[in-house]
Amino acid sequence: MDWNKKEFSQLIHAFLSLDSESDARHFLRDLMTEKEIMEFSSRFKAAEMLAQKIPYVTIVKETGLSSTTIARVAKWFNGKEGGYRAIIHKFHQNNSIQSRRGLS
Repeated sequence: MDWNKKEFSQLIHAFLSLDSESDARHFLRDLMTEKEIMEFSSRFKAAEMLAQKIPYVTIVKETGLSSTTIARVAKWFNGKEGGYRAIIHKFHQNNSIQSRRGLS
């Protein structure tokens, strides 16, 4: 995939310009179908579960994803790009800070 294409760059910058959870929710709803949003949410949950070394069988049961999709998520999770790992680390780090501040 050529990330230098103008369309991809614009999409990335659109995500980066979101200021709030509400803005993100509205943008995602306009950008994708409800089914697509649910699919991406399930993939993210699967990546979190893979990070916790939870077995595929359990991930299939909890997410409803196929074992093939989970294997694909695992491939990307363990791949050189590191997108899943980076965001999961950041996500948990931010949640940990908020919990300590009593914000959760």
